[in-house]
Amino acid sequence: MAVDAWWSAGFGGILGLLIGSFLNVVIYRLPKMMERQWAVELATMSTADKVGDTEMATVPPQEPFNLMTPRSRCPACGHMVQWYENVPVFSYIFLRGRCSACKVRISVRYPLVEITTGALFFFCIHRWGITPTGVAWCGFSGAMVALAFIDWDTTLLPDDITLPLLWAGILSSALHWIQVPLHASVFGAAAGYLSLWLVYWGFKLATGKEGMGYGDFKLFAALGAWFGWQALVPIILMSSVIGAIIGIAMKVFSSLREGGYIPFGPFLVGAGFTAMVFGPQAILDAVLKPLGL
Repeated sequence: MAVDAWWSAGFGGILGLLIGSFLNVVIYRLPKMMERQWAVELATMSTADKVGDTEMATVPPQEPFNLMTPRSRCPACGHMVQWYENVPVFSYIFLRGRCSACKVRISVRYPLVEITTGALFFFCIHRWGITPTGVAWCGFSGAMVALAFIDWDTTLLPDDITLPLLWAGILSSALHWIQVPLHASVFGAAAGYLSLWLVYWGFKLATGKEGMGYGDFKLFAALGAWFGWQALVPIILMSSVIGAIIGIAMKVFSSLREGGYIPFGPFLVGAGFTAMVFGPQAILDAVLKPLGL
């Protein structure tokens, strides 16, 4: 690999660390923004029911809360995080994983997200260069990291990420940024959504319970858009295997959540990354060969 290519990949990795720092904000704040919006809508409907006119319904104003406002602060003591305390990975090491004011431990999740995003960006630029293809897969990687952690924390897969990810896959195919024909991308998106939608309703009719959420349909549709309809079976097989292994391990160590549920999104993300790195066919071989198929 040429020196210039290493510099490009290194630049991608550094950019990934910075994007990973922003993704930490997205992972923490986006679900709370959604909850606040739902609360406002509920309060509006409740007020409208009382006054009998939606135009007269009013909701008390709230402090701004979005991805930019307010500034990051320690949840324990309210200490405002300074810029030099927010340098990806290095600040965590320098602070020894604790708040500089109250010394409460900072979750290792923050540097983990930054390192993971940095490594994925490094890989994408290493493989595809600083090209539309490389940038597209970097964007795919960032969105997938955010979705995995948000779903693990909250069982939510926000439309604000899944739908742009889906359309970005179709657009990247149309512009020939990814090696997936447009018809395969469109059919992949449709088949990805409908397949899990049918599983959802089949399970619900059979058991009376909901086995997954609509966000899973949209995420699988997005993966179909990025990899084509042919990749859907390998991806769902790999995600099921990953989910089964982790689920069994959590059950053995009694770490399942109340109700025994495990969000499916992170396993779809894991299978998606496997497809990005090794290709869908490699997933199929890895899953079926041990079974002698």
